[in-house]
Amino acid sequence: MKYRLMPSARFFFVTAPLPCPYLPGRFERRLVTELAGRETTAFHDTLSRAGFRRSHGIAYVPVCRDCNACAAVRVLTQTFEPNRTQRRIWKRNSSLLVSECPARATQEQYSLFRAYQQARHGGGEMARMDFCDYQTLVEDTPVETMIVEVRRRDGRLIAACLTDRMADGFSAVYSFFDTTRQQDSLGTFMIMWLIEGARSQELPYVYLGFWVAECAKMTYKAWFRPLEAYSAEGWTLVDPANPGVPGPGDPKATETGHR
Repeated sequence: MKYRLMPSARFFFVTAPLPCPYLPGRFERRLVTELAGRETTAFHDTLSRAGFRRSHGIAYVPVCRDCNACAAVRVLTQTFEPNRTQRRIWKRNSSLLVSECPARATQEQYSLFRAYQQARHGGGEMARMDFCDYQTLVEDTPVETMIVEVRRRDGRLIAACLTDRMADGFSAVYSFFDTTRQQDSLGTFMIMWLIEGARSQELPYVYLGFWVAECAKMTYKAWFRPLEAYSAEGWTLVDPANPGVPGPGDPKATETGHR
């Protein structure tokens, strides 16, 4: 299927059904469009505000039949208040060195990325990515993109987050980290660093990708409040009293990359 939206002359396509990466036994369809041509940055910003996500040079959003479990979510940076667990995580990692780097792939990043994939997503497609695939993930971007690197004081890279800069905030495209440092909650730390960075620049949002309440690997996203989710009604606050949202410390909650 192909759609042409006027007057921008942009083409949108609906993919064939594929197994859902989040919920077993379900199938996913996506509405996709290429991020190319004039005013690509503004187009990307507009799509992000409509719940789309970027991957390489395309933007996409799920349009699954009989399922609306996926919702794009974003943190309201100006009113974000860390809870007690998050404050401990921030303090625990206060000695780490964080830098914003150009979107250029390095062998050091790839070694960490590969170890992360083997530990957390050994059966997935990304676990089979070679360096050229990783380089494409990082560098194939038509918008302003950086990679946030987190290092120990001795210079060792222990975490990274591929991040898009938008007019109204940061979009965390994909993050990975040293899984042997589980006690440091590096995934949470990187999100908090993005929130603080956005707040200092008076940017109102940090976009965290899709959230599926039924997917245990995504429950960490609901820890960052206030949190808005996108639906047919637009952006609305996620209800903290929702019983489907585990809080910090829930044994089912885990950190993983953003998609």
